[in-house]
Amino acid sequence: MPPNGSQARREEILRLATTTGLASVEELSRHFGVTASTIRRDLARLTADGRLARTYGGAMALNAHPEASLRQRTTEAYAQKRAIARWAAAQVQPGETVLLDAGSTVGALAHELRTAKDLTVATTGLTALHELADVESVHVECLGGTLRPLSQAFVGPLTEAALERMTFDRVFLSADGVTADGGICEADLRQTRLKELMARRAARTYVLAHAAKLGRAPFHAWAQLPAGWTLVTDASATDADVAAFTGRGTRVVLAEPVD
Repeated sequence: MPPNGSQARREEILRLATTTGLASVEELSRHFGVTASTIRRDLARLTADGRLARTYGGAMALNAHPEASLRQRTTEAYAQKRAIARWAAAQVQPGETVLLDAGSTVGALAHELRTAKDLTVATTGLTALHELADVESVHVECLGGTLRPLSQAFVGPLTEAALERMTFDRVFLSADGVTADGGICEADLRQTRLKELMARRAARTYVLAHAAKLGRAPFHAWAQLPAGWTLVTDASATDADVAAFTGRGTRVVLAEPVD
């Protein structure tokens, strides 16, 4: 049961903001069973104490890693992610075994694969599991391990051990940022290590990243990619963005908007 005392409630708000990204006024009001005005006063007090930073409709923890939660990222660049997912799904053939990373764009791909036939999908992401759990024509393997709440992804030695038992026709990876020379940039070293292992187990590697992520390096953990990988981005990518990747031998696909 959520704490009722003001101080205990504020500590719980701070914990939620730090660990899960749960910090909107409406969500916190429902979670604690108090009014929105009460939550706003709590946020104002935590902000005044220098423990939170106010955002539109809520707050974020100052001492938290600046990584956005999966829930926050799901609504960003929705049309672009849908276009990327639609193109990626068209590459998957009946009878294949594919590996899906966690992340909002790969989650959109999982949604597109709900109509697939005779397909095996292994995944490290809860979103893909939820999308495909009730699809009888898709056999689903969960590469379980330690759950990262922010990314809704399994990581760690148990995930890596499960991965070693399979090979894949294609792997679709997500990214917080991606550069032509560095590869995939992520918030957590466990994630980057896992992405490298995933790419090694697949015949074809795709990175799904909308144009705003190209050339970005928001964190300090990196995953190197095998030669011949494909970057799938959206049509708003600039010529300079594309040239940086093609100049290093990476195939770049610009997914057109979905009607």
